[in-house]
Amino acid sequence: MITKLVLQNFRNLKKESFQFSSNLTFIIAPNAAGKTNILEAIFMLSTGKSFKARIEEECINYDTEIARIIGNSNLEIVLTRGFLDIGKSVPSRVARKKLTINKISKRLIDFAGNLKVVLFAPHDLDLVTDAPTLRRKFLDTVISQVDREYRRAILSYDKGLRQRNRLLFRIREENVSRSHLLFWNQLLIKNGNYITDQRQKFIDFVNNTDFKLNINTNYKLEYDRSAISEGRLEQYKNEEIASATTLVGPHRDDFLFKLEEKDLSAYGSRAEQRMGVLWLKLAELSFIERETSEIPVLLLDDIFSELDHPHRKVVMDVIKNYQTIITAADPHFVEEFKSKKNLQSSGKHILSLRDKIQIINL
Repeated sequence: MITKLVLQNFRNLKKESFQFSSNLTFIIAPNAAGKTNILEAIFMLSTGKSFKARIEEECINYDTEIARIIGNSNLEIVLTRGFLDIGKSVPSRVARKKLTINKISKRLIDFAGNLKVVLFAPHDLDLVTDAPTLRRKFLDTVISQVDREYRRAILSYDKGLRQRNRLLFRIREENVSRSHLLFWNQLLIKNGNYITDQRQKFIDFVNNTDFKLNINTNYKLEYDRSAISEGRLEQYKNEEIASATTLVGPHRDDFLFKLEEKDLSAYGSRAEQRMGVLWLKLAELSFIERETSEIPVLLLDDIFSELDHPHRKVVMDVIKNYQTIITAADPHFVEEFKSKKNLQSSGKHILSLRDKIQIINL
Protein backbone atom coordinates (compact mmCIF):
# COMPACT_ATOMS: atom_id res chain seq x y z
CA MET A 1 0.00 0.00 0.00
CA ILE A 2 1.12 3.54 -0.66
CA THR A 3 -0.16 6.27 1.64
CA LYS A 4 2.15 9.17 0.87
CA LEU A 5 4.23 10.33 -2.10
CA VAL A 6 6.70 13.22 -2.13
CA LEU A 7 8.15 14.45 -5.42
CA GLN A 8 10.91 16.98 -5.98
CA ASN A 9 11.80 18.14 -9.50
CA PHE A 10 10.23 15.02 -11.00
CA ARG A 11 9.23 15.99 -14.55
CA ASN A 12 6.90 19.03 -14.19
CA LEU A 13 6.25 18.39 -10.48
CA LYS A 14 8.63 20.76 -8.69
CA LYS A 15 7.78 20.14 -5.06
CA GLU A 16 4.61 18.17 -4.35
CA SER A 17 3.26 15.93 -1.62
CA PHE A 18 0.28 13.60 -2.10
CA GLN A 19 -1.77 11.56 0.36
CA PHE A 20 -3.68 8.52 -0.89
CA SER A 21 -6.73 6.72 0.46
CA SER A 22 -6.35 3.07 1.39
CA ASN A 23 -9.34 2.41 -0.85
CA LEU A 24 -9.77 4.63 -3.90
CA THR A 25 -8.11 7.84 -5.05
CA PHE A 26 -8.91 9.87 -8.16
CA ILE A 27 -6.34 12.18 -9.72
CA ILE A 28 -8.26 14.64 -11.89
CA ALA A 29 -6.45 17.04 -14.18
CA PRO A 30 -6.42 18.32 -17.76
CA ASN A 31 -4.12 16.64 -20.24
CA ALA A 32 -0.43 17.53 -19.83
CA ALA A 33 -0.92 18.73 -16.23
CA GLY A 34 1.19 15.89 -14.81
CA LYS A 35 -1.27 13.31 -13.50
CA THR A 36 0.43 10.41 -15.30
CA ASN A 37 3.74 11.54 -13.82
CA ILE A 38 2.38 10.73 -10.37
CA LEU A 39 1.65 7.14 -11.42
CA GLU A 40 5.05 6.93 -13.10
CA ALA A 41 6.72 7.86 -9.81
CA ILE A 42 4.74 5.20 -7.89
CA PHE A 43 5.62 2.64 -10.56
CA MET A 44 9.31 3.52 -10.18
CA LEU A 45 9.08 2.97 -6.41
CA SER A 46 7.85 -0.54 -7.22
CA THR A 47 10.15 -1.56 -10.07
CA GLY A 48 13.04 0.90 -9.90
CA LYS A 49 12.35 1.78 -13.53
CA SER A 50 10.13 4.14 -15.52
CA PHE A 51 7.41 2.90 -17.84
CA LYS A 52 7.61 6.13 -19.89
CA ALA A 53 11.17 7.37 -20.13
CA ARG A 54 13.56 6.23 -22.84
CA ILE A 55 16.37 7.25 -20.50
CA GLU A 56 15.66 8.04 -16.85
CA GLU A 57 17.36 11.43 -17.09
CA GLU A 58 14.15 12.52 -18.85
CA CYS A 59 12.38 12.25 -15.50
CA ILE A 60 14.42 15.13 -14.05
CA ASN A 61 12.88 18.56 -14.43
CA TYR A 62 14.58 20.26 -17.36
CA ASP A 63 16.17 23.12 -15.40
CA THR A 64 17.48 21.11 -12.42
CA GLU A 65 20.23 18.55 -11.80
CA ILE A 66 18.50 16.19 -9.40
CA ALA A 67 15.06 14.65 -8.82
CA ARG A 68 13.74 12.78 -5.82
CA ILE A 69 10.85 10.34 -5.26
CA ILE A 70 9.89 9.33 -1.71
CA GLY A 71 7.16 6.81 -0.93
CA ASN A 72 5.75 5.99 2.50
CA SER A 73 8.80 7.69 4.09
CA ASN A 74 10.92 4.54 3.61
CA LEU A 75 11.37 4.09 -0.16
CA GLU A 76 13.43 6.70 -2.01
CA ILE A 77 14.85 7.17 -5.50
CA VAL A 78 17.30 9.94 -6.36
CA LEU A 79 17.94 10.65 -10.05
CA THR A 80 20.77 12.78 -11.44
CA ARG A 81 22.31 13.57 -14.81
CA GLY A 82 25.58 11.96 -13.71
CA PHE A 83 27.16 15.20 -12.49
CA LEU A 84 26.44 17.71 -9.74
CA ASP A 85 27.69 21.29 -9.59
CA ILE A 86 28.91 21.80 -6.02
CA GLY A 87 30.93 24.94 -6.67
CA LYS A 88 34.06 23.34 -8.07
CA SER A 89 35.55 24.22 -11.43
CA VAL A 90 34.54 20.78 -12.72
CA PRO A 91 31.19 19.25 -11.71
CA SER A 92 31.48 16.19 -9.48
CA ARG A 93 30.61 12.83 -10.98
CA VAL A 94 27.77 11.05 -9.12
CA ALA A 95 25.56 8.00 -9.63
CA ARG A 96 22.71 8.55 -12.07
CA LYS A 97 20.31 6.67 -9.82
CA LYS A 98 20.39 5.90 -6.11
CA LEU A 99 17.85 3.55 -4.51
CA THR A 100 17.36 3.43 -0.75
CA ILE A 101 15.12 1.65 1.75
CA ASN A 102 15.02 3.23 5.20
CA LYS A 103 17.98 5.43 4.16
CA ILE A 104 20.11 2.36 3.30
CA SER A 105 21.37 2.09 -0.29
CA LYS A 106 20.09 -0.92 -2.20
CA ARG A 107 20.81 -2.58 -5.51
CA LEU A 108 17.98 -2.78 -8.01
CA ILE A 109 17.45 -6.50 -7.37
CA ASP A 110 16.87 -5.75 -3.66
CA PHE A 111 14.87 -2.53 -4.14
CA ALA A 112 12.34 -3.74 -6.72
CA GLY A 113 9.27 -5.54 -5.44
CA ASN A 114 9.08 -3.91 -2.01
CA LEU A 115 5.96 -2.09 -3.21
CA LYS A 116 3.74 -4.24 -5.44
CA VAL A 117 1.80 -2.47 -8.19
CA VAL A 118 -0.15 -3.32 -11.32
CA LEU A 119 -0.38 -0.58 -13.93
CA PHE A 120 -3.08 -0.46 -16.59
CA ALA A 121 -2.54 2.36 -19.07
CA PRO A 122 -3.63 3.13 -22.65
CA HIS A 123 -0.27 1.97 -24.01
CA ASP A 124 -0.98 -1.52 -22.60
CA LEU A 125 -3.54 -1.96 -25.37
CA ASP A 126 -0.54 -2.20 -27.71
CA LEU A 127 0.54 -5.43 -26.01
CA VAL A 128 -1.55 -7.38 -28.52
CA THR A 129 -0.30 -5.80 -31.72
CA ASP A 130 3.04 -4.11 -31.02
CA ALA A 131 6.58 -5.54 -31.19
CA PRO A 132 7.70 -8.54 -29.10
CA THR A 133 9.99 -6.22 -27.09
CA LEU A 134 6.92 -4.75 -25.39
CA ARG A 135 5.57 -8.18 -24.42
CA ARG A 136 8.95 -9.30 -23.04
CA LYS A 137 9.15 -6.11 -21.00
CA PHE A 138 5.69 -6.86 -19.61
CA LEU A 139 6.75 -10.36 -18.54
CA ASP A 140 9.89 -9.00 -16.88
CA THR A 141 7.96 -6.31 -15.01
CA VAL A 142 5.43 -8.78 -13.59
CA ILE A 143 7.78 -11.58 -12.62
CA SER A 144 10.47 -9.27 -11.24
CA GLN A 145 8.02 -8.00 -8.63
CA VAL A 146 7.64 -11.47 -7.11
CA ASP A 147 10.96 -13.21 -7.80
CA ARG A 148 14.33 -11.81 -6.71
CA GLU A 149 16.19 -14.60 -8.49
CA TYR A 150 14.45 -13.64 -11.73
CA ARG A 151 15.67 -10.05 -11.30
CA ARG A 152 19.21 -11.34 -10.80
CA ALA A 153 18.95 -13.68 -13.81
CA ILE A 154 17.71 -10.89 -16.09
CA LEU A 155 20.56 -8.57 -15.11
CA SER A 156 23.15 -11.31 -15.51
CA TYR A 157 21.69 -12.50 -18.82
CA ASP A 158 21.57 -9.00 -20.31
CA LYS A 159 25.18 -8.32 -19.33
CA GLY A 160 26.30 -11.67 -20.70
CA LEU A 161 24.38 -11.13 -23.93
CA ARG A 162 26.16 -7.82 -24.57
CA GLN A 163 29.55 -9.41 -23.91
CA ARG A 164 28.80 -12.42 -26.11
CA ASN A 165 27.66 -10.22 -29.00
CA ARG A 166 30.87 -8.19 -28.75
CA LEU A 167 32.85 -11.42 -28.84
CA LEU A 168 30.94 -12.64 -31.90
CA PHE A 169 31.89 -9.40 -33.60
CA ARG A 170 35.55 -9.94 -32.74
CA ILE A 171 35.41 -13.52 -34.00
CA ARG A 172 34.09 -12.25 -37.30
CA GLU A 173 36.32 -9.21 -37.67
CA GLU A 174 39.51 -10.22 -35.84
CA ASN A 175 39.44 -14.01 -36.19
CA VAL A 176 39.38 -14.50 -32.39
CA SER A 177 39.04 -18.16 -31.40
CA ARG A 178 35.51 -19.50 -30.92
CA SER A 179 36.65 -21.16 -27.70
CA HIS A 180 36.23 -17.81 -25.97
CA LEU A 181 32.46 -18.26 -26.32
CA LEU A 182 32.33 -21.18 -23.87
CA PHE A 183 32.06 -19.10 -20.68
CA TRP A 184 29.38 -16.79 -22.07
CA ASN A 185 27.47 -19.74 -23.55
CA GLN A 186 27.22 -21.37 -20.13
CA LEU A 187 26.22 -18.13 -18.44
CA LEU A 188 23.44 -17.47 -20.95
CA ILE A 189 22.18 -21.06 -20.81
CA LYS A 190 22.00 -21.09 -17.00
CA ASN A 191 20.23 -17.74 -16.65
CA GLY A 192 18.22 -18.06 -19.86
CA ASN A 193 16.65 -21.34 -18.82
CA TYR A 194 15.60 -19.88 -15.47
CA ILE A 195 14.06 -16.87 -17.21
CA THR A 196 12.07 -18.96 -19.69
CA ASP A 197 10.94 -21.41 -16.99
CA GLN A 198 9.52 -18.56 -14.90
CA ARG A 199 7.88 -16.97 -17.92
CA GLN A 200 6.27 -20.32 -18.71
CA LYS A 201 5.07 -20.56 -15.11
CA PHE A 202 3.40 -17.16 -15.34
CA ILE A 203 1.77 -17.90 -18.70
CA ASP A 204 0.48 -21.25 -17.42
CA PHE A 205 -1.02 -19.43 -14.44
CA VAL A 206 -2.72 -16.89 -16.71
CA ASN A 207 -4.16 -19.61 -18.92
CA ASN A 208 -5.56 -21.52 -15.96
CA THR A 209 -6.95 -18.62 -13.93
CA ASP A 210 -10.71 -18.82 -13.40
CA PHE A 211 -12.20 -15.34 -13.16
CA LYS A 212 -15.53 -15.07 -11.40
CA LEU A 213 -16.41 -12.00 -13.44
CA ASN A 214 -18.72 -11.29 -16.33
CA ILE A 215 -16.03 -11.53 -19.01
CA ASN A 216 -15.14 -13.87 -21.85
CA THR A 217 -12.66 -16.38 -20.40
CA ASN A 218 -11.82 -18.08 -23.70
CA TYR A 219 -8.60 -16.07 -23.99
CA LYS A 220 -5.26 -17.83 -23.93
CA LEU A 221 -1.62 -16.87 -24.22
CA GLU A 222 0.58 -18.90 -26.54
CA TYR A 223 4.22 -18.78 -25.48
CA ASP A 224 6.69 -18.63 -28.37
CA ARG A 225 9.70 -19.72 -26.35
CA SER A 226 13.20 -19.33 -27.80
CA ALA A 227 14.99 -22.12 -25.95
CA ILE A 228 18.71 -21.76 -25.38
CA SER A 229 21.02 -24.78 -25.12
CA GLU A 230 24.43 -25.93 -26.27
CA GLY A 231 22.76 -27.73 -29.16
CA ARG A 232 20.88 -24.68 -30.40
CA LEU A 233 23.91 -22.40 -30.05
CA GLU A 234 25.90 -24.92 -32.07
CA GLN A 235 23.11 -25.11 -34.65
CA TYR A 236 23.21 -21.36 -35.30
CA LYS A 237 26.95 -20.74 -34.75
CA ASN A 238 27.74 -19.72 -38.35
CA GLU A 239 24.73 -17.41 -38.62
CA GLU A 240 25.57 -15.83 -35.26
CA ILE A 241 29.12 -15.04 -36.28
CA ALA A 242 27.97 -13.65 -39.63
CA SER A 243 25.49 -11.32 -37.91
CA ALA A 244 27.54 -10.80 -34.71
CA THR A 245 24.31 -11.42 -32.82
CA THR A 246 23.05 -14.12 -30.45
CA LEU A 247 20.08 -15.62 -32.27
CA VAL A 248 18.50 -17.85 -29.60
CA GLY A 249 17.48 -17.26 -26.01
CA PRO A 250 14.81 -15.43 -23.97
CA HIS A 251 15.71 -12.10 -25.59
CA ARG A 252 13.91 -13.59 -28.62
CA ASP A 253 10.83 -14.78 -26.71
CA ASP A 254 7.32 -13.70 -27.59
CA PHE A 255 3.73 -14.61 -26.79
CA LEU A 256 0.48 -14.36 -28.71
CA PHE A 257 -3.02 -13.50 -27.53
CA LYS A 258 -5.51 -16.13 -28.65
CA LEU A 259 -9.32 -16.02 -28.50
CA GLU A 260 -10.18 -19.67 -28.87
CA GLU A 261 -8.01 -20.44 -31.93
CA LYS A 262 -7.95 -16.91 -33.35
CA ASP A 263 -4.79 -14.79 -33.26
CA LEU A 264 -5.98 -11.48 -31.83
CA SER A 265 -3.15 -9.45 -33.35
CA ALA A 266 -4.19 -10.42 -36.87
CA TYR A 267 -7.88 -11.21 -36.65
CA GLY A 268 -9.23 -9.70 -33.42
CA SER A 269 -11.47 -6.66 -33.33
CA ARG A 270 -10.31 -3.68 -31.29
CA ALA A 271 -12.91 -4.54 -28.64
CA GLU A 272 -11.62 -8.14 -28.43
CA GLN A 273 -8.05 -6.87 -28.13
CA ARG A 274 -9.03 -4.51 -25.30
CA MET A 275 -10.78 -7.35 -23.51
CA GLY A 276 -7.73 -9.57 -23.94
CA VAL A 277 -5.47 -7.00 -22.30
CA LEU A 278 -7.95 -6.43 -19.47
CA TRP A 279 -8.08 -10.22 -18.94
CA LEU A 280 -4.27 -10.30 -18.76
CA LYS A 281 -4.15 -7.43 -16.26
CA LEU A 282 -6.64 -9.18 -13.99
CA ALA A 283 -4.46 -12.29 -14.15
CA GLU A 284 -1.43 -10.17 -13.25
CA LEU A 285 -3.19 -8.98 -10.09
CA SER A 286 -4.04 -12.57 -9.11
CA PHE A 287 -0.52 -13.80 -9.86
CA ILE A 288 1.17 -11.23 -7.64
CA GLU A 289 -1.28 -11.97 -4.83
CA ARG A 290 -0.67 -15.71 -5.07
CA GLU A 291 3.12 -15.48 -5.26
CA THR A 292 3.62 -12.90 -2.49
CA SER A 293 0.47 -13.09 -0.32
CA GLU A 294 0.38 -9.30 -0.71
CA ILE A 295 -2.33 -7.20 -2.33
CA PRO A 296 -0.83 -4.97 -5.05
CA VAL A 297 -1.76 -1.35 -5.63
CA LEU A 298 -3.80 -0.94 -8.82
CA LEU A 299 -2.83 2.06 -10.97
CA LEU A 300 -5.30 3.01 -13.71
CA ASP A 301 -4.03 5.70 -16.05
CA ASP A 302 -6.94 7.30 -17.91
CA ILE A 303 -8.16 3.93 -19.17
CA PHE A 304 -11.87 4.67 -18.94
CA SER A 305 -11.63 6.80 -22.05
CA GLU A 306 -10.42 3.66 -23.86
CA LEU A 307 -13.00 1.20 -22.48
CA ASP A 308 -16.65 0.80 -23.40
CA HIS A 309 -19.39 0.43 -20.77
CA PRO A 310 -19.17 -3.37 -20.23
CA HIS A 311 -15.40 -3.18 -19.79
CA ARG A 312 -15.71 -0.23 -17.41
CA LYS A 313 -18.11 -2.27 -15.31
CA VAL A 314 -15.59 -5.11 -15.06
CA VAL A 315 -12.93 -2.69 -13.82
CA MET A 316 -15.32 -1.09 -11.31
CA ASP A 317 -16.17 -4.52 -9.91
CA VAL A 318 -12.47 -5.30 -9.48
CA ILE A 319 -11.23 -2.13 -7.82
CA LYS A 320 -13.25 -2.66 -4.64
CA ASN A 321 -10.70 -5.36 -3.71
CA TYR A 322 -7.59 -3.21 -4.13
CA GLN A 323 -6.10 0.11 -3.19
CA THR A 324 -6.69 1.87 -6.49
CA ILE A 325 -5.39 5.15 -7.90
CA ILE A 326 -7.16 6.38 -11.03
CA THR A 327 -6.25 9.29 -13.30
CA ALA A 328 -8.88 10.98 -15.45
CA ALA A 329 -9.29 14.23 -17.33
CA ASP A 330 -13.05 14.57 -16.86
CA PRO A 331 -14.18 15.49 -13.31
CA HIS A 332 -17.75 14.45 -14.13
CA PHE A 333 -16.60 10.83 -14.19
CA VAL A 334 -15.92 10.98 -10.44
CA GLU A 335 -19.43 12.19 -9.64
CA GLU A 336 -20.86 9.50 -11.88
CA PHE A 337 -18.74 6.87 -10.15
CA LYS A 338 -19.67 8.09 -6.68
CA SER A 339 -23.38 8.08 -7.47
CA LYS A 340 -23.25 4.53 -8.83
CA LYS A 341 -21.26 3.24 -5.87
CA ASN A 342 -22.98 5.46 -3.27
CA LEU A 343 -19.61 6.75 -2.05
CA GLN A 344 -18.61 9.95 -0.31
CA SER A 345 -15.32 11.84 -0.41
CA SER A 346 -13.21 11.41 2.72
CA GLY A 347 -11.69 14.64 3.91
CA LYS A 348 -11.01 17.74 1.87
CA HIS A 349 -9.91 17.70 -1.73
CA ILE A 350 -6.22 18.39 -2.08
CA LEU A 351 -5.31 20.92 -4.76
CA SER A 352 -1.81 21.43 -6.10
CA LEU A 353 0.05 22.78 -9.09
CA ARG A 354 -2.00 25.97 -9.02
CA ASP A 355 -5.21 23.94 -8.85
CA LYS A 356 -4.43 21.99 -12.03
CA ILE A 357 -4.39 18.62 -10.24
CA GLN A 358 -7.16 17.53 -7.91
CA ILE A 359 -6.75 14.54 -5.58
CA ILE A 360 -10.05 13.00 -4.46
CA ASN A 361 -9.89 10.27 -1.83
CA LEU A 362 -12.90 7.99 -1.42
